[in-house]
Amino acid sequence: MASTAVFGVTFVDVKGFPFNAYVPTGTNLGIVKIVHGGVSRNVCEDFANIGMPVDFVSVSDRTCIGQDVVTHLDNIGVGTDYITWTKDNGIGMWLAVMNEKGDLAGSTSQMPDVGALESFIGAKGEEIVSKCENIVLEMDVSEHIAEKVITLAEKYGKKVYVISGNMSVILKRIDLLKRVSCFICNEIEAGRLFGMELSKFTPREMLDTLKEKSGEMGIPSMIVTMGSVGSVYFDSNTNEEGMCPSYPCKIIDTTGAGDAFFSGAVMGLTRGYSLGKAVKAGTKLAALTIQVEESSCPKNPHFFDEFD
Repeated sequence: MASTAVFGVTFVDVKGFPFNAYVPTGTNLGIVKIVHGGVSRNVCEDFANIGMPVDFVSVSDRTCIGQDVVTHLDNIGVGTDYITWTKDNGIGMWLAVMNEKGDLAGSTSQMPDVGALESFIGAKGEEIVSKCENIVLEMDVSEHIAEKVITLAEKYGKKVYVISGNMSVILKRIDLLKRVSCFICNEIEAGRLFGMELSKFTPREMLDTLKEKSGEMGIPSMIVTMGSVGSVYFDSNTNEEGMCPSYPCKIIDTTGAGDAFFSGAVMGLTRGYSLGKAVKAGTKLAALTIQVEESSCPKNPHFFDEFD
């Protein structure tokens, strides 16, 4: 199976679940849980839980939480040899409050210091990229890292799949999206990229807009998720396009659903699936993830049996 190197950072999620209807300005009794999270770390765990080879290229710190994150990844089968260490502030923090339906009601993030990761990739990037078969890049971690990784990927002929963290680097360096294999984002992120309000668009309207705008920007392939109404996709190289409905399921916690969708779609693409088939795999993995409290999908080594 194709090995994938995931370039990004880790966050620790502190999540609150109210017992009753969430009141934004009031005191809400409920349950508070601390969960390992972060876009890239979630993707690594999704890959490992499905049984796909994956290495995490990241930074951690020598705190108890930082060491616990890496130990957990080791235990589930994620390659951690390319995690570099700092004394502190190597782990980001995400404070999230959920409402009574399990949807995100509000959040605050603290970014980790990525200086050590930039230096590490400068020294080891060529080795990492030359050895892996595919690359997942959380582009918003650092403009320097994004350009370095994409340049190395071009040198060694490796495909790069981009996921957004906060759109800070992506909006600044849209030109980099022209040089990757596929960019996967949600409708809010797509709206910021295209400079449009897309929240009320139907899937048909979204697909038409995606084809027009991604073509204008020179983005080769793109997938946009639309929450409960599904997703749309377009590949300018093959002209493959389509709309994929979501899987009906019981919602427990939507945290990590987008990361699971990304993971399922990218794993499908690395297995040689068409874009449409890969989107169906991502949709199914997202549905499995929102039915559990964790930020990653449940362990399922036979997940791709129904698609292969």
